[in-house]
Amino acid sequence: MTVSLEQLRRCHIAVDLGAARTRVYVKGVGLVVDEPSVAAVNMRTGSLIAVGALAEQMTGRTPAYIRVARPVSGGTVVDIDMAQRMLRHLLGEKLRRQLRRKPRLRAAACTPHDADPLAQRATVETLVGLGARRVELVDTLIAAALGCGLPVEQPTATMIMVCGAATTQIAVLSLGSIVTAVRVPIGGEAIDNAVIQHLRQHHQLVLPSQSVRPLQLALRGNGLTLNGPATTEIHGRDVVTGLARSVEVDTAAVRQAIHAPLTAVLDGLGKVLRDCPPDLVADIAESGIMMVGGSALLPGFDQMLREATGVPVNIAERPDVCSVLGLGAMLDGTVQPLSLAPVAG
Repeated sequence: MTVSLEQLRRCHIAVDLGAARTRVYVKGVGLVVDEPSVAAVNMRTGSLIAVGALAEQMTGRTPAYIRVARPVSGGTVVDIDMAQRMLRHLLGEKLRRQLRRKPRLRAAACTPHDADPLAQRATVETLVGLGARRVELVDTLIAAALGCGLPVEQPTATMIMVCGAATTQIAVLSLGSIVTAVRVPIGGEAIDNAVIQHLRQHHQLVLPSQSVRPLQLALRGNGLTLNGPATTEIHGRDVVTGLARSVEVDTAAVRQAIHAPLTAVLDGLGKVLRDCPPDLVADIAESGIMMVGGSALLPGFDQMLREATGVPVNIAERPDVCSVLGLGAMLDGTVQPLSLAPVAG
């Protein structure tokens, strides 16, 4: 089903349910929710203890009767009931009262490129459970491109890479439509896990479950670039003794550890370029690749893509919120009408 910009302008809220963070944009107000997609539940009573940042802090630190759940995986709602409860608490009572005053509440939501009908239905049912009478689905690639200001309506090619926590989506857009795109099941979580496994196997060191600091330190030093210190100090727990200790890690070895997941992203990028018409590839050689998403901020990632493709690579000004800001621009009517409807649901 194709949705027009006129239909989106009738929507009141825009929701970006990501694997890492949930963001909500209210028409005429702006971004009102930007919290981790995490909920903590008391398994004895079934009550919700915490959501968002507080629930994320509980990861790996709770007793057995408290479960820390992530109701969204790879941009797809995997637990509708938990996602609804999480959203209710994130919105807050005051905002929920404001939304209930609208007799026919309409919502717009991002969905990953080529999301299957079941995934789309799960997103729709999640928002319908919150009171939405109608839900419009928008391809994440289109929303992110609009959110970072790419001229998608022009007859020239623009290339965007949405680097999420669980997936990486790459597309070439022209005349308001997706020319070719691919979704790679590799994201920031896979890169974190590659480093964690490397430290466990080669240094007998276990890192905290939500620790991304060692990864960032390693990559900022020499993980993906040729400059910086040869080693990085990492703190964790010894596998054998269970005691806390620190080790000096060779950043070149860290680079090798994350080579496999990043190679999969490069393969997806090459596939998009091979499937793209030559005239559009020539445009991309001039305009370059725009990176958005939280994982786009991974130190050195843009430099690696620049060296692998030979084209300019840029990171959006606010890469983590581009998708929801693009949806918000559609709701507020600040997007120029496109020649081809870019919205699919």
